[in-house]
Amino acid sequence: MKFELVVNGNPVLIEGNPMDRLLDALRDKLDLMGTKEGCGEGECGACTVLMNGEPVLSCLLPLIQCEAAEIETVEGVATGEASAFLERFVSDGGVQCGACTPGIIVTAWALLRDNPHPTRQEVQAALAGNLCRCTGYEGIHRALGRGAADE
Repeated sequence: MKFELVVNGNPVLIEGNPMDRLLDALRDKLDLMGTKEGCGEGECGACTVLMNGEPVLSCLLPLIQCEAAEIETVEGVATGEASAFLERFVSDGGVQCGACTPGIIVTAWALLRDNPHPTRQEVQAALAGNLCRCTGYEGIHRALGRGAADE
């Protein structure tokens, strides 16, 4: 089957099985390698992309559910209006090993688009599905404009 999507602002036609994962289509068919597979079971959030503006786990999402959807990957976020946030993310220590980074960036950007000044609790709630084993999340919170003083 052929599936029509808009990925990072560009219309694309992806040929595949209806149950093929969006993650695999992004990586293998569109060569968008920023979206990572962590667990493959929807537990870690490394594969998070935006579908119609909302964070979704691309390792759990079959192509059939993506027909006519707008998908934004970490590559799309990186070329958009998020440049100041991405600079803070790096300078504030939100990046270490990098395995979780694409999913966290996409999820955090979705939060910031809706809520430019989230509280620490709102950040924690938004990132609840994104696991990071390296940063302790403090650098991530700083990059989102918040720190320990908000507790």
